[in-house]
Amino acid sequence: MENSQDSNQFDRVLGLRHLTASGVGVIIGAGIYVLLGPATQASGSLVWASFLVAGLLSAMTAFSYMELASMFPSAGSEHEFARQVFPRWVSFSTGWAMTLALIVAASTVSLGFARYLQIFVDVDVRFGALIMLLLVSFIAMSGMKRASWLIIALSSIQVGGLLLVIFLGVDHIGDVNLLEGKGFSGIIAGAALIFFAFIGFDEVITLSEETIDAHRTVPRSLLLSLAISTVLYVLVAIVSVSVLGPERLSLSKQPLTDVVRDAVGGGAVNVVAVIALVTTFNTTLLVITAASRMMYGMASKGDLPGWLSTLRNHQSPRNSVVATLSLSTALLLVGDIHELAASTDALIYLMFIMVNVIVIILRVQRPDDMRPFRIPGDIGRVPVMPILGLLVTVVMASKLEISSIALAAGLTAVGPTLFLVVRMGYGKQRAE
Repeated sequence: MENSQDSNQFDRVLGLRHLTASGVGVIIGAGIYVLLGPATQASGSLVWASFLVAGLLSAMTAFSYMELASMFPSAGSEHEFARQVFPRWVSFSTGWAMTLALIVAASTVSLGFARYLQIFVDVDVRFGALIMLLLVSFIAMSGMKRASWLIIALSSIQVGGLLLVIFLGVDHIGDVNLLEGKGFSGIIAGAALIFFAFIGFDEVITLSEETIDAHRTVPRSLLLSLAISTVLYVLVAIVSVSVLGPERLSLSKQPLTDVVRDAVGGGAVNVVAVIALVTTFNTTLLVITAASRMMYGMASKGDLPGWLSTLRNHQSPRNSVVATLSLSTALLLVGDIHELAASTDALIYLMFIMVNVIVIILRVQRPDDMRPFRIPGDIGRVPVMPILGLLVTVVMASKLEISSIALAAGLTAVGPTLFLVVRMGYGKQRAE
């Protein structure tokens, strides 16, 4: 007879292409549309180099995720990693912070979708965002076997949109000296801004329990999705600065729209709006999925109520999806969520710091554990790259607003209190 644990496991249906599409889909979000102008203000014509540096800096922490994902491929990702080295309340607080960041991101990106939708349909922003949240949650409930093909299609459109920008502007390459800019300091300043555009690659790990040969597939997909996104970002930056010039690009509020408009005329707004709709829809779907998997992972370890770990036909944690939808909708409807959204970056940086620290601790305390993927480059037992990733993340986090850091710290501090409440309720349930 099949035990309850086996009957409550995901079907493994995702391969390398599915996971890589998910990674690319969540990385190539609104960042390139929003940050290209401000980054050009900082680095001038060398903005492409800022994208390259930001990608390389992100890779330092991505390698830490790759090593941990190969050791502990879990839907709980950061929560599971923290469980390996820290007390239970710390791992709970880590999972809580990551789940909150994902839920806030879902609400924020859904609002972005609704604003682009207004270009085509006269609809209230919050109503449009709510309809989109309901739709992506329904898709998430259907399970990754079906949703994965939609994610591949949507991610292909996202990539195709950037390739279109590159194609339309490639003839202008050479019109601007791409080596003239604001020097090394400008490149680093631009990279600090662009670093936000790479956030999201870690969400791939929440699909580990639905992935075939996750120990090897997840690290490979992380590396591929980050590499593909970096190449696309660099090429788009080269084309954009070549078409518009550094001064005009730095002042543009819709840089990709302006690039396409210069190439094909006034229809550019609609072209870019459609791509943005696809981008925000796909990003919200992936974020909702990641949040529900994080809840599932925490619940399966007893750190959240057990009903959140129930699977429907081995495919979808329906209760966790509904909980994610409910919390995202509540944030959407209660009022302004911009401050919460700003704190999301600080919460993600906290996760990056935790992950790099965990890799270092495990290398020292458990050097003989199996590591299907191992970060190269050690000094004794200590890996060099996680130390660099830790330093980079701290430096980049210092660029955040103090208010965002304070709010993120306050939200994270709620974790231990929630942990006590959950554990007391769990203990009472066991006693009964």
